[in-house]
Amino acid sequence: MNTVGVIGGSGLYDMAGLTVSERVRLVTPFGEPSDEFVCGTLGETRLLFLPRHGRGHRLLPSEVNYRANIYGLKQLGAEWIISVASVGSLREHIRPGHLVIPDQLIDRTYRRPSTFFGNGIVAHVAFADPFCEVLRTSLREAGGELGITMHARGTYVCMEGPQFSTRAESLLHRQWGADLIGMTNVQEAKLAREAEICFATLALATDYDCWHTAEADVVIAEVLRVLTENVAKAQRVIAAAVPRLRAPRSCACASALKHAIITDRERIPEDIKRDLRLLIEKYV
Repeated sequence: MNTVGVIGGSGLYDMAGLTVSERVRLVTPFGEPSDEFVCGTLGETRLLFLPRHGRGHRLLPSEVNYRANIYGLKQLGAEWIISVASVGSLREHIRPGHLVIPDQLIDRTYRRPSTFFGNGIVAHVAFADPFCEVLRTSLREAGGELGITMHARGTYVCMEGPQFSTRAESLLHRQWGADLIGMTNVQEAKLAREAEICFATLALATDYDCWHTAEADVVIAEVLRVLTENVAKAQRVIAAAVPRLRAPRSCACASALKHAIITDRERIPEDIKRDLRLLIEKYV
């Protein structure tokens, strides 16, 4: 049975056909995840849901313990992660209410740990293509079959937040070639790659940021209204996508650490080996 992690809002697991079997609270070497994991089955797929900001949306994007979240999904056996995230659109053709499957990232965060490594062990994973193409294809095909308006690619710029962009920043991001702006996905993608978990984002466009002078500037009440409508679409796409995923995985994500750890094995501290055992034991 494939195990797929889903990171998103606290109500995302309220899906037709999903049987919830248990709720699991974990402690990882990196602390506690955002909340307990809701575990269930959808057909032949085991699904693990985690509210990114905690139930009741208690955590700022900069306060989310991304390392504990991804490590916890690894502990529970996830080989795939679908990250559902609300974003602002930086392009006219990506209208509020549309879904996007980004293929590139730009990192503008500066306050958040983005790696499991350090403290005596060094690893450099390949990250040229930050999203798993197999998982992206499954999401794209599912959306197409459902007739949902979905864009097959896009560049997601991840800002620190929690404030929305200034108008100058929004225009700058457009000049860089970015298509979407959000506050959460860079750390999730980097850590999933280090954990050898396939990762893709299902982005839900809720607004035009503040670059579009013919539209109103982003207002949180309107964002939440559009987001609520988009969550139902995301649930349908996920339900249609996960049966397409096949094990064993053949993509590069599954062996991302194979040649990435460059530290002399004899010089890795024992406590670090213990804490990272789940990630590195087959290579160290």
